[in-house]
Amino acid sequence: MKRLAYGGGVVLAVSVLALAQGRGRGADEPQPSVQMTTAPEIPFESVPDFLKLPDGMNFGEVPGVAVNSKGHIFVFTRSNSAYGPAYGATAAQLLEFGPKGEFLREVGKQLYGWSFAHSVRIDRDDNIWAIDKGSDMVIKFTAAGRVQWVFGRRQESADGARPWGHVDPPLPARDGLFRQPTDVAWDSKGNIYITDGYVNSRVAKYDRNGDWVKQWGTKGTGPGQFDTPHSIVIDRDDNVYVGDRGNRRVQIFDTGGNFVRQFTVDVAPDFATRAVNGPTPRAGSVQGVGAPNALCIPPNQNAVLFLGESTWPGRVFKLALDGRVIGVIGRSGRGLKQFSGAHALACPTENDIYVAESSNWRVQKIVLRPSRSTASSR
Repeated sequence: MKRLAYGGGVVLAVSVLALAQGRGRGADEPQPSVQMTTAPEIPFESVPDFLKLPDGMNFGEVPGVAVNSKGHIFVFTRSNSAYGPAYGATAAQLLEFGPKGEFLREVGKQLYGWSFAHSVRIDRDDNIWAIDKGSDMVIKFTAAGRVQWVFGRRQESADGARPWGHVDPPLPARDGLFRQPTDVAWDSKGNIYITDGYVNSRVAKYDRNGDWVKQWGTKGTGPGQFDTPHSIVIDRDDNVYVGDRGNRRVQIFDTGGNFVRQFTVDVAPDFATRAVNGPTPRAGSVQGVGAPNALCIPPNQNAVLFLGESTWPGRVFKLALDGRVIGVIGRSGRGLKQFSGAHALACPTENDIYVAESSNWRVQKIVLRPSRSTASSR
């Protein structure tokens, strides 16, 4: 078996066995072989304690981060924010910080749609979009923080609300409603695309007026099928990139939902690193490798894509839009410049990135110091 250098150490890298993300194949069933590669590490710095919370206040799990045109940072955190349960304690707060990390305000305090934070995005008009996995809702705020539109509807307490069942075969998705949605993006005409999500396995499309257009995708492993479509971004040419996390791949579609192509990130992990939560996969596994938790394309450019990996190996990747890996950023761990659960990325520039970590309960601001060999070509 061939050995490849990674991060100053050595890892086994060829013909490793996939573990199918903990489902779908038993331990005694044949496992697919994956050819692993290497990529250069991109030097970077992490700015310590960049975001300044008020005294006595802490983040919970941080699944969402976004930056608007003024450099304000929005953090969607799983902190208790309202009274009364959804299924368990309500866990969602949307916080805004200034360009220097100073705390500015809480948006939508004790909002009816808050239940379990999942992601936040900012559109080209600086409207704020929050995706709540627990209430099955996507909420659009104006830049002033006022609710403008709501998509989906939470279950009513009067009807005995309870968690969705993950039944097999899955129940059919319903137009205009969601089951644990995950992310949102917009094309050049302002059409809206929502990934949905943990129970449903589809992309939902609305037009710029918020009217339902169509959906595509079902549960599965084939082209145009999904297993936890977890993140979505759209480039300047209106290619739609969907982070198909459970299938460990990124699928690309046109705006009509037609499959164009796909790619996987198969950069060998360093098995000397350890998972922050739960067991570290055994040496030779590709469980979690390149599984796209988060996707981000810097605004006003069409050259690179950033991808945040699952909890372990926990890295961030800089990619060309064709999926070629330009470089690797960080590793699994609890310290600065280490990541666990890089659940969301905000990339206001190609070298300034905010990493929201669900497992480490924080947002890191990182600044890349790319060498000529890792910088993207223009």
